[in-house]
Amino acid sequence: MPGQNEAERQARVDLAACYRLAARFGLNEGIDNHFTLLLPGQTDWFLVPPFGLHWSEIRAADFMVVDLAGRIISGRGPLEDTALYIHASVHRASPQGRCVLHTHMPYATALGMLADPHLAMAVQSALGFHGDISYDADYGGLALDWAEGERLARALGDKSVLLMRNHGALVVGATVPVAFERLYFLERAAMAQVLALSTGRALNILPASIVQKTSAQFAACAMIGGQPRADLHFAALKRLLDRHEADYAS
Repeated sequence: MPGQNEAERQARVDLAACYRLAARFGLNEGIDNHFTLLLPGQTDWFLVPPFGLHWSEIRAADFMVVDLAGRIISGRGPLEDTALYIHASVHRASPQGRCVLHTHMPYATALGMLADPHLAMAVQSALGFHGDISYDADYGGLALDWAEGERLARALGDKSVLLMRNHGALVVGATVPVAFERLYFLERAAMAQVLALSTGRALNILPASIVQKTSAQFAACAMIGGQPRADLHFAALKRLLDRHEADYAS
């Protein structure tokens, strides 16, 4: 990737890894949905792949650079409308949203289809999301204009997760590893809840005191051996890609 500085090259590699990992874990839906990342040092230019690529084939060199108005700064290919309206709106409105991941991943999407879509505090993996999920109860169709994208950004607010009623999920993070960690464990927590509900038996909701205690514990153990847990997880996942589909970094 000639002409790019090391920070941009690494950003491209990490975002490509996100796409490949999401496809590997079954979090994608065909060629739809989008992951985007602000360029290092930028607040209004972001990386997005041209529409039409399957997530399992996206490479670091494929990304276009697009500004928040939808102008293509570099790269080429079609820019899908909802990628612009949702992601530009969230990047603009959410200081925590340097990396924005939107998917229709199956279990989180199934949870959002329920009359009560809330992630229940009934399994350990859910407790790490306590107080950090917004719920969009007003599905308004495809995000084909700024109004819908900005509405979703407002619904997210200052949280890292937006569970989108009758639609899917949106997760943001200050870094790619942090955002992907949230996405991965959101789907795992939703999967556990949907599977438990499928038995027809009642969930055992944990006491509020235990929920609050465990949520604080999650925050307290975010660093392991002086390194962010999310970084360690993402590095391990990239090593998996390096062994089996190393072209993601090209």
